[in-house]
Amino acid sequence: MVEDDPEELKFYTDIDRVRSSAIREELGVEPLLLRVERSQMRWLGHLVRMPPGRLPGEVFRACPSEKHYLKYFLTASTGATNFQDFLAQMVADDLQGGYCDSNGAKPRDEWAERIIEDDPIELKYSKDVCVHYVYTYRAHVKNLNQQFNQSEANRYHFSFSGIHTFQRIHGCEWDDETGKVTAFNQFGYDGEDFIALDPETMTWVAAKPQALITKRKWDNEITYLEIKKIFNTETCPKRLKKYLQYIQKFHQRDVQPSVFLLQKTPSSPVSCHATGFYPKEAVMFWRKDGEKLHEEVEYMEILPNHDGTFQRSVDLKLSSVSPEEWSRYECVFQLPGVVEDIAIVLDTSVIRTNWVPPAEFPTGVVAGVVVVVLLLLLASIMGYFIWKRCNKRHDENILL
Repeated sequence: MVEDDPEELKFYTDIDRVRSSAIREELGVEPLLLRVERSQMRWLGHLVRMPPGRLPGEVFRACPSEKHYLKYFLTASTGATNFQDFLAQMVADDLQGGYCDSNGAKPRDEWAERIIEDDPIELKYSKDVCVHYVYTYRAHVKNLNQQFNQSEANRYHFSFSGIHTFQRIHGCEWDDETGKVTAFNQFGYDGEDFIALDPETMTWVAAKPQALITKRKWDNEITYLEIKKIFNTETCPKRLKKYLQYIQKFHQRDVQPSVFLLQKTPSSPVSCHATGFYPKEAVMFWRKDGEKLHEEVEYMEILPNHDGTFQRSVDLKLSSVSPEEWSRYECVFQLPGVVEDIAIVLDTSVIRTNWVPPAEFPTGVVAGVVVVVLLLLLASIMGYFIWKRCNKRHDENILL
């Protein structure tokens, strides 16, 4: 491993250790931050395994309604042009709260803005930590490039080869029914697992040989591990509960979600689509004669809308459903806290589609196209004979 410049290393080490006593005390190191576009988080879909074998989205989509989570995403990169070398975001229950890059930190939703209005000092904490992250994560990428032998370096200058990324996801999940808190803190390098903190033993687990250097160093950061343990068990769930209060205020609207049936063609599945609902833990299913269907049904993932609400679709395959039985099927939408369900009976009159039956295709348009084609063909033939006649006269004049 190439040696760092002692003064430069001391600079980054000091920053890493300072972390501001005020921020530690008030925010447990992790204040209101952060947002990164999903397209820039290519490794994060591979990273989190809480529980093992599950992707981040799968973990939280599978959670019962009493579970909530707070996640922080951080990405540092080198070698990319027209791209911020550091980006981060904070997400609570799939709602983006704030954003941080090398230009600073700012809120990204109404509920986060209200937090800052009620407690202006929180924005200052966020900006301070954002600056801290920018410097430390740049240093992390530099060190990892050395560990992976992917940089040409001397003591004062580094020239990174190619594009490389260092990413992190950490936070907690809180079950408001049992009170159980599950923490996670994992890192990735160039799209692969690198190292993770075991929340039970508070020791680092290396995912590959190159991470052993980092493991040995980070296992000796006793002060940081103590702070992180407090964050996992106290600060993170405390902040999550605070965020949820604001989120519910701004997103728990008395707006009836829209539910309707869609179909591409008569032979395609009928999609029951719901949009504009909150919270995300809505229940949707198809039933026949009052009984919930488990076969010939496909559940799509819950997706966020731009306004903080959610949408989802559940498809019913019609291969085994005869037209006479359609009225026995209905799509049901249930929202926590709402007494009445929304139910739509399977009926061709309520299905929305862009499909046009072949027999109903505008014949006038077809006739017009045919006439135009024939006229063009006739004009081409006439033009050919006129050209040939003129060309023949021209040849005769030459012979004379």
